[in-house]
Amino acid sequence: MTESRGAGAPLAVIAASLRRERKRSGMSLAEVARRAGIAKSTLSQLESGTGNPSVETLWALGVALDVPFARLVDPPRPKVQVVRAGEGPAVASERADYVATLLASCPPNARRDIYVLNVQPGTPRESDPHMPGVVEHVVLSTGRALVGVLEEPVELSPGDYIAYPGDVAHVFQALEPDTTAVLVSEHV
Repeated sequence: MTESRGAGAPLAVIAASLRRERKRSGMSLAEVARRAGIAKSTLSQLESGTGNPSVETLWALGVALDVPFARLVDPPRPKVQVVRAGEGPAVASERADYVATLLASCPPNARRDIYVLNVQPGTPRESDPHMPGVVEHVVLSTGRALVGVLEEPVELSPGDYIAYPGDVAHVFQALEPDTTAVLVSEHV
């Protein structure tokens, strides 16, 4: 896991979350790994806190476990929370210059997670479909980007908003250096 900004997602939190969610699901290590498309040894390392997960690996595990991505990376928080710029659990993509920092995870009985994205031009961040019913909302803060469903992304400028189904392949491609956005992942 690359820690471009902030403290990154602590490996101990990810390890404990993966163990908790796998036990909750009743699935074996081998079954979760198979469903996520990763090696059983990789999942074992992640559960022991010695792995180095990417955004893609954690999303795949979230889908396999039927839990939001944030539940795997976010430690419990107090009722009043402030996340300063550059802080929060940050996870980098292995395929693009893309860092997602969790700002607020979905509390019990709510259905959304909030992230700030820091993206550089180059390889687009192409996301595989998430759990059924997921809708992503993006407000571009700085720069320009192509965002949305993979076949028909929309060019956004600062202040622009887009909502698109997250349960189909989608993309975020920065068109200018230091592009930032706020992403709300809604689990309907």
